[in-house]
Amino acid sequence: MNREEALCQRRWYIVDAEGKVLGRMATEIAKVLRGKHKAIFTPNQDAGDFVVVVNARGLKLTGTKLEKKVYFRHTEYPGGIRERTAAQMLQEKPEELVRLAVKGMLPKNRLSRKLVTKLKVYGGPEHPHSAQKPEPLTIVT
Repeated sequence: MNREEALCQRRWYIVDAEGKVLGRMATEIAKVLRGKHKAIFTPNQDAGDFVVVVNARGLKLTGTKLEKKVYFRHTEYPGGIRERTAAQMLQEKPEELVRLAVKGMLPKNRLSRKLVTKLKVYGGPEHPHSAQKPEPLTIVT
């Protein structure tokens, strides 16, 4: 193990999204994924930790975002733009809702594509990462 690996020990955190506001939760998760909570933070290196989000179905959106916020995707065919409201996303794919919110708060480069792989999101309370002994991450709502 070299010096960099010794300084950057990866930890696992768990976040219960039940009743949490999506944006506030996503900013805290993005900080932990980048490693900004550590003294050894360097913008061009991956010093962040793993984050497991459970109960993604129970998160909240403030204001009128449930009806007015729209997510777009394209099928790559002519006229293939598809749109969904945040309410539809929360009902069908709450994991994708959290993943997109966190991904939007990371820098747009190769490093961020690597950081997103350390985010694990689950709609219900069960997750397969109990062997890593994740510590609870406190998020103020």
